[in-house]
Amino acid sequence: MSSPQITMYTTSWCGDCTRAKRFLKERGVEFREVNIDESPEAEDVVLRANEGRRKVPTFEVDGRYFSCSPFDPYQLSEELKIPLNR
Repeated sequence: MSSPQITMYTTSWCGDCTRAKRFLKERGVEFREVNIDESPEAEDVVLRANEGRRKVPTFEVDGRYFSCSPFDPYQLSEELKIPLNR
């Protein structure tokens, strides 16, 4: 069984994004990062996924979207089915 494709929509100034990236990297989880400040199309995705709010990080996993803002390691581990502790 292959791992789901994870896309994380971020901004360069977002502390919650930095914490989420560190959390995933520490657990060896691969993801694609898209900076919404550099991509108007990606910003539109985030706005649609969050009822018009520009919430980051927003994740897309197998066509499902969710925001993890403020960063919550418990939510992220549950949503992505990855271990909370490394």
